[in-house]
Amino acid sequence: MIRNKKFLIASGVILMICRSLYFPYPNNKMIFERSTFMSFPISDQDGYNMLAIVGSIFFIFAMILLVKGISKYHFRTVILVLIAYSLLPLGLVSVYQETLASGISAISYDGEGTCDFESDSEDELNGECHLQITNHSGDPVTFDIEFLDSYIPYEDHRRTSLMNEGGPYRITVEANTEKMIDFKELLDVSDVPYHVDGGGSTNVHFKISDGERERVL
Repeated sequence: MIRNKKFLIASGVILMICRSLYFPYPNNKMIFERSTFMSFPISDQDGYNMLAIVGSIFFIFAMILLVKGISKYHFRTVILVLIAYSLLPLGLVSVYQETLASGISAISYDGEGTCDFESDSEDELNGECHLQITNHSGDPVTFDIEFLDSYIPYEDHRRTSLMNEGGPYRITVEANTEKMIDFKELLDVSDVPYHVDGGGSTNVHFKISDGERERVL
């Protein structure tokens, strides 16, 4: 089955380098993406991302080397490698958080948080958010939460980050616990330019911090 061992080794090394460029831990590097290719944010709110473009080219080159390195089962092998490339990092992160991680390093988020806003008056909004967060460590973890705006095409208004007007928020998640955290605030937006007057957000992103350590989820 192996046609060229050097091609296979080179393909594996390049794929590991590509995967490390945008490894999904400790921070989510995809929150401002506009277009993606195999976990590479080809463009974001600042335009085209040259590192991601170069990474994508190397990824394609690695797949060519993979095909050239084997004598048969090309399609099956490529599919298996693509699945492993996508899922293996998540498995590694999960194992690390369950065994060695502590503090905010042990915190995970399901990525499906929601926020809803409803106008109460000209200068006030009712804001409500729901986040499901898990502490994988054997000790309680306390941290601050700062809400972040995701990139939305053709929109420059503040949305999710408006919740910070009701903060700061300090949260404690008990050991080995999955917790649904609910926020409900009456927000004074009289001094906030370019804000929404209502609506909702899904797949909410936020930053957690504990002293000098911080992560973007």
